[in-house]
Amino acid sequence: MRIELKKRDSLSSLFSILSPFIALGLTLIAGVILFLFLGKDPVKALYSFFIEPLTEVWSLHELAIKAAPLILIAVGLSVCYRSNNWNIGAEGQFIIGALVGSVLPVVFHGWESPLVLPLMLIFAMIGGAAYAAIPAFLKARLNTNEILTSLMLVYVAQLLLDWTVRGPWRNPEGFNFPETRNFGDYAVLPRIIETGKAHWGFGFALIAALVLWFVMRRTLKGFEITVLGQSARAGRFAGFSDKKMVYFAFLLSGALAGLAGISEVSGAIGQLRPVISPGYGFTAIIVAFLGRLNPLGIVAAGLILALTYLGGEAAQISIGITDKVTRLFQGLLLFFVLGCDTLIHYRIRLVLGTAHKGSAA
Repeated sequence: MRIELKKRDSLSSLFSILSPFIALGLTLIAGVILFLFLGKDPVKALYSFFIEPLTEVWSLHELAIKAAPLILIAVGLSVCYRSNNWNIGAEGQFIIGALVGSVLPVVFHGWESPLVLPLMLIFAMIGGAAYAAIPAFLKARLNTNEILTSLMLVYVAQLLLDWTVRGPWRNPEGFNFPETRNFGDYAVLPRIIETGKAHWGFGFALIAALVLWFVMRRTLKGFEITVLGQSARAGRFAGFSDKKMVYFAFLLSGALAGLAGISEVSGAIGQLRPVISPGYGFTAIIVAFLGRLNPLGIVAAGLILALTYLGGEAAQISIGITDKVTRLFQGLLLFFVLGCDTLIHYRIRLVLGTAHKGSAA
C-alpha cells in the first residue's frame, strides 16, 4: 500500500482564491481545541488575539510597526518562491542588515548629519543582499541545497549579533548591559504621524509591495520570474538564465530583509541588542504563502500575522499563556495554508497492492 499525489488536470480558481480563508478558518478551529486543552477560555483567547489589539489607537500604531518587517521580508521572499528559489534564511539577512546599517550610529556615533539615515538604509540593504548572495552562489555554482545553507546562516548571524553587542560594540556607558549606544537623532527613522509611534518602515513596506506588484504584472522581468519558477527548461528555451535568476531573487530578497532589519532597529528599538527579532524572518514565510505570493495580498496577510503578535502579547497577560503558544498558533496557520494548497493542486490516491517488480514503491 502506498500514497500517490497526482497533479490535477484542471484547477478550481474559486478554491485557489478561497484557500487562505479556509486555512484561516481551520486555524481558528484548531486554536479553539488548543485553548480547551490548555484549560483556557477559547472565546476570550481568540478575542485577545484578533479583537483586543484593534480597540485602541495606540495599538493600531503598534500593528503597523509589527507588520512593516513582515511585509518587507515577505515581498522579497515571494520573488524567491515564485522563481523556485527557496530562501529560508531571511531572518539572518534581517539581522545582518541591521548590523551593517548600524555601523554609522554605533562606530561613528559622533557624526551628526542628515546623510546618516539614508546611508544607514543603503548599508543595510547592501549587507542583507551580500549575506543572501552566499546561498545564491552556492546554489548557482555548486548546486548546493539553498534551503539548508540559507537556514544555517541564520544561526551564524544570530551568534554574530550576540558577540558584537556583548563585545566590541557594547555601550561603555551602559552599566555593562549587552547593548549598543542609543542611536542619535539623525539615525532614528521618523514617524509617519507625529502623534503616533508608527514609523516609515511601514511606508517602505507599502512602497515595496506596490513596486513588486507592478513588476510582476507589467514587466518582462515579472514574466521571466513566473516562467522560470514554473519550468526552468522552458525559461532557458525562451532565453532566460535560471542561474542569473538565482542571484536576482536572493539579492532582492536579502536587500528587502536588510531594509526591514535597519527599519526595526532604527524605528522601533533605537539600538542593537542580542535579540532584535521575535522571528520575523520565519513568520514572513507564512505571510508570503498566506498572501498567495502576491505583493498586495502579502500586505493584508502581514497585517493579520502582525495581529497575532500583538494578540499573543495581550493573551499572555489576559489569560496567562506563553509566547510558545503564539508561535504554535502561527505555525498552525502555515500548516493549513500549505495543506489546502496541496489538496487544491493534487489528488491524493491510496494505492492498494504490491508494486510491480522493478517499479518504484
